[in-house]
Amino acid sequence: MDIRRTVILIGLAISSYFLILAWNEDYGSEKQIDKPIANETQSTNAEAPAIPVANDSEVAAELPQIEVSSVEDTAVVGEPSGTLIRVVTDVLDVNIDPRGGEVTQVLLPAYPASSEQQDVPFVLMERNQRRVYVAQSGLLGRDGTDSNGAPLFTSAQTEYELGDQDELKVVLTTQVEKGRIEKIYTFRRSDYLMDVTYRIHNESDSSWQGVFYAQLKRDGSSDPSAGPDMGMQSYLGAALTTSENRYEKVTFSDLEDQDFKSQQQGGWAAILQHYFLSAWVPSQDAAHTYNGRYVKGHYIFGLYSKPFQVAAGATDETGASLYVGPKIQGKLAEIAPNLELTVDYGWLWWIAQPLFFGLEFFHSLVGNWGVAIILLTVCIKILFFYPSAMSYRSMANMRKVGPKMQELKDKHGDNREKLGQEMMKLYRDEKINPLGGCLPILIQMPVFIALYWVLMESVEIRQAPFALWIEDMSVMDPYFILPLIMGASMFVQMKLNPAPPDPMQARVMQFMPIIFTIFFLWFPAGLVLYWVVNNLLSIAQQYVITKQIENAS
Repeated sequence: MDIRRTVILIGLAISSYFLILAWNEDYGSEKQIDKPIANETQSTNAEAPAIPVANDSEVAAELPQIEVSSVEDTAVVGEPSGTLIRVVTDVLDVNIDPRGGEVTQVLLPAYPASSEQQDVPFVLMERNQRRVYVAQSGLLGRDGTDSNGAPLFTSAQTEYELGDQDELKVVLTTQVEKGRIEKIYTFRRSDYLMDVTYRIHNESDSSWQGVFYAQLKRDGSSDPSAGPDMGMQSYLGAALTTSENRYEKVTFSDLEDQDFKSQQQGGWAAILQHYFLSAWVPSQDAAHTYNGRYVKGHYIFGLYSKPFQVAAGATDETGASLYVGPKIQGKLAEIAPNLELTVDYGWLWWIAQPLFFGLEFFHSLVGNWGVAIILLTVCIKILFFYPSAMSYRSMANMRKVGPKMQELKDKHGDNREKLGQEMMKLYRDEKINPLGGCLPILIQMPVFIALYWVLMESVEIRQAPFALWIEDMSVMDPYFILPLIMGASMFVQMKLNPAPPDPMQARVMQFMPIIFTIFFLWFPAGLVLYWVVNNLLSIAQQYVITKQIENAS
């Protein structure tokens, strides 16, 4: 009868395993579309901010108390521009619409769409039937080119390539009533940061006056770089840095509820998603008004600067920098203060940040993120060696007094109150802490959660292979082998622990390895690897301590 039951249980386990594999194949993850969809016709500047603008009688540095009508009310709808301008560098593939000169598509060749699509670049920005996510900038105000609709720029060519150059300038030109305005995009080798400069050639006999604005526009579509729906999800929304908060989130739902407005010195305005972000970074030496709103199904977040003037017959420049790429902390920290905080490790950042630095250090030595996780786990285990040892000694002592506890159960089994009193007396006499076994888990949980965020947020680990079947440490094990090993290691570790005195509690504890295994099925493989290595080290430590105490008795 026992053999039959065992065979049935094994059959059920195998069947369940293949059912989970089949479910994951059908529903586990959504792959990115193989090729970017062609861009739609351009959008107008109907979502441009309503900006306070100085009138003719006021100096450019002063702003009136009243707001001029929003461009949304007065804008002239432009016609489709037709041919887009394509710019290719070693790390960017960008489309620019001559109508307004906005960035309508950004591909990242260094970051494949998925492990199975290595020849398909990840699409960060696009404007098509699938998603609207673009970077806009322009000049508003009295003489601004965008005050009456997005202007049409011309360029010397429609295809630009960085090639062997270290820097590439793409110059867009438009004629205005008072002269000529150039919108200059500057790209650099191995750089996801591009400069967007407006050069105003005032060829008239009166001053030119305008306001520079830059903004990001996105619809409510899902994050194409997000992982599976199970577990914690990365932040999708807007963010900025303020004098009060180094990193302040402005959620899309916040923008639906009310417009956002804040004046800050320097700063940046960003829209974040899993692993990647886009951010406008203006001059850090001037004050800017940061604003966000929800217009016709789109979330808009950006900034505008103070009005400025160009004297008659003079030439002057304004603008900002646009970052479109991965969340690499070192590079972001160089661009603007606090921009590296967009790598959001949550409230346990103070644990997560050292963990990431540790992973980076070990990766620089071994060149494999999986091996780096193993080495980091060993270091964490060494750090918590003594607290864990105290706990394991407590559990070993409980195993040693197991026969005495059984005698108490046999003697006072019918009187639970008396049994509890006698057991507490036994714990005191033997100097045993019945809660000591919880200490390792309590210590590990903050580290576990922090490491979860490190593996979830760090783009360096995206699609990083380990060995054999593990081709991406940032996603779940496709065959669930690591979670099964983890469950087996938990079962072995549980056997080293003393059985709980309460039969019901003991029965529940028997199911804990199964429950944890189910939870870990969809966790990132790197996180499961950490838990497996930690369990194996804990088993070795606990086994040695238990044998020492048992042999000493």
